Amino acid sequence: MKKAMLLLAGLLAGCYLSAQTVDDYIELVRGQLKADKKTVVAEALQLTPAESTVFWPIYNQYNNEMYVIQDKRVALIKDFAANFNTMTPEKADELVLKMFTIKGELLKLDKSYYPKFKKVLPTVKVARYFQLENKIETLVNAKLALEIPLLEHQQ
Repeated sequence: MKKAMLLLAGLLAGCYLSAQTVDDYIELVRGQLKADKKTVVAEALQLTPAESTVFWPIYNQYNNEMYVIQDKRVALIKDFAANFNTMTPEKADELVLKMFTIKGELLKLDKSYYPKFKKVLPTVKVARYFQLENKIETLVNAKLALEIPLLEHQQ
């Protein structure tokens, strides 16, 4: 699993070099993450053939719903970037409130899929899966934290 996580970390670190615009970068990272994530999950969970048959359809549904929410996050980041140099208190408030909403939607999604995954996998494997999702999200968030500047302090 360490090898797989290093693959994802390397992916996140290296994609910027081949992207020409922010949109290109986002699509490049997301596309590659989608492709490589399944490999990482399969390696980490070591599913039996019977488990695989029932897990992957739920995994695909979950990820499709997650990417709809993540599209909102991407839009929020673009909105932040577009307003970075002219940020008003009102716009900052709007962006923070949208961030809270997105975080809430992701948590609600996780809570709704947890019992679905538990119906088809042992609870320890489900916990491992959500731990893996958290690690991947942490890697993505770390990369974003490095790329997105803090707002300037206003007097």
